[in-house]
Amino acid sequence: MLNVELNLLTNEHEYILRENRVESRIAAVFHKLKSNQQMAFMPFITAGDPDLEGTKNVLKELSSKDVDLIEIGFPYSDPIADGPVIQASYTRALDAKVSVPQILAAIKDLKDENLPPMVAMVSYAIVFRVGVDQFLTHCNEAGISGLIIPDLPGSEAAEVFKQVRAKGLDLIQLVAPTTPRSRVKEILQSCSGFVYCIAVSGITGERQNVADALLEQLKWLREETSLPLAVGFGISQPEHVDPLRGLADGVIVGSAIVREFQKMADGEATSGGLLESIGAFAESMNSAAHVSN
Repeated sequence: MLNVELNLLTNEHEYILRENRVESRIAAVFHKLKSNQQMAFMPFITAGDPDLEGTKNVLKELSSKDVDLIEIGFPYSDPIADGPVIQASYTRALDAKVSVPQILAAIKDLKDENLPPMVAMVSYAIVFRVGVDQFLTHCNEAGISGLIIPDLPGSEAAEVFKQVRAKGLDLIQLVAPTTPRSRVKEILQSCSGFVYCIAVSGITGERQNVADALLEQLKWLREETSLPLAVGFGISQPEHVDPLRGLADGVIVGSAIVREFQKMADGEATSGGLLESIGAFAESMNSAAHVSN
């Protein structure tokens, strides 16, 4: 077996060549941050809220603040585990008749903007309707680096994982503190890029504290996988980062950001004000995540 480790620097991302395979963009980001003893910050936004032009502007704003990755939610009429803030965001996008081809085209328009790796949060119903291979091809062409498919049936995970990896993309899987450890071990077999660790049981939303059960699970996961661990569902402020330092490799924030879009929908903020507030929040989260251990 070829035992090679070659460091390559391309577009400010570090790639590692091991056994004739180049590390994915997502894995490269975590690798670089880990070498600097830093954590990743990944904001979540809904595609098409308030509209796709607005989505492109927000993506560029987040990129200008040097966020490490961006999670993009594909609106779906029956969202899985999403709280009221994100559900309302999905509804606004669907009411505007935003379609999957339009979302992919909008993201593709930004391929020359040097955006950080983008991760699509998408229902398996959407992927299945388009066709797994075709959907993955479209994602690749648009510049998406990975997928989170929260309702992916366990019986199909292994096959979908193979298809995703064959396209050079990552399949990120979710685990919760309540997920049986035997099941977690199965999930890890069909996971790449990073593990999405749910901070609390239930739906997405903002919480005030980090649960002890999460910290225990992170310690256990550290022994089970070498994949980076990113925590979401309930992370909403810079103060949530410190308790995770040394256990998690990144934090994901959704509802706290999407709430700003609600203000615009309610007439309480302008598009310029939206970009300014999201940019300021991203800077505060980056500052917390990028403190060296």
